[in-house]
Amino acid sequence: MGRLVGLFGRPFVDLEPFVDTRVLAAVDTEVSNALAQLDVVGQTGGSLKHMGITAPWVKDDGYIDYGDVIADFTFEQWRELVSLADDPNSFDEATWQQMRFGDETDHPLNAKQIRLLTYRYGVYFPWKVCVHLLENICWQDKHHGAGKSFTDVAEALFPTTTAFVRSLPFTEVGRVVLFGLLPNDHAPAHRDSEPGRDLTVAQSMSICPRGDKRFYVTDPDHDDEVVVDTRIYWFNDMDYHGVKADPFFRYSIRVDGVYVPAFLRDIERHARR
Repeated sequence: MGRLVGLFGRPFVDLEPFVDTRVLAAVDTEVSNALAQLDVVGQTGGSLKHMGITAPWVKDDGYIDYGDVIADFTFEQWRELVSLADDPNSFDEATWQQMRFGDETDHPLNAKQIRLLTYRYGVYFPWKVCVHLLENICWQDKHHGAGKSFTDVAEALFPTTTAFVRSLPFTEVGRVVLFGLLPNDHAPAHRDSEPGRDLTVAQSMSICPRGDKRFYVTDPDHDDEVVVDTRIYWFNDMDYHGVKADPFFRYSIRVDGVYVPAFLRDIERHARR
């Protein structure tokens, strides 16, 4: 397995044997219909390089990062971006050079700002479909469910999906996000946590009802790449991971939380056989 961190001696854990998959066809139909009814869906992943979490070989791949773009803005360019915000008057011009925008900041990008960065500056947003079914406040709280609930959109348009998530073996759920890639788009290799710095493996479940999203994990040298071949899985996000390009739309639903202890013991025993 090379230098993959993995889980229990494996590159990833196949969770299909432990979850009732009979509902996945209905989930897939519901997701397609729901996305068709949403006028605006979020986009994400456009600042992975600036965040410093991409794999070494991604840095010079030619895809433009909005964090790098905004860092080089003049004051006039900054004002243009701010003028498209939901509340432009809330921004303090005196601190414009210290201000951060986008994912995991106090100033998330709205649809107009994303279009400006895409059309004017050539920024690449890997996930052009990003729907938060259950919101987290920040990255650090994505495993804590206290005080959280599914969004009104999730309850109205994704009832089968939310019921399925509620049936999963979690003691609490802190985040549920649908990530989709348009035809020919890819997700660059990155990692969400770092070996040696994070002491515990983040517990999550990724669900790809169609089984057609070529998600992969790889080691830091890109010598040992493994494409996941199951519809429901858990991977170690200390490993670099991404999604290969394909000529059709693909999506998955990621659920972050805390596993039921008995479930965790069962999948560990199964994986170590």
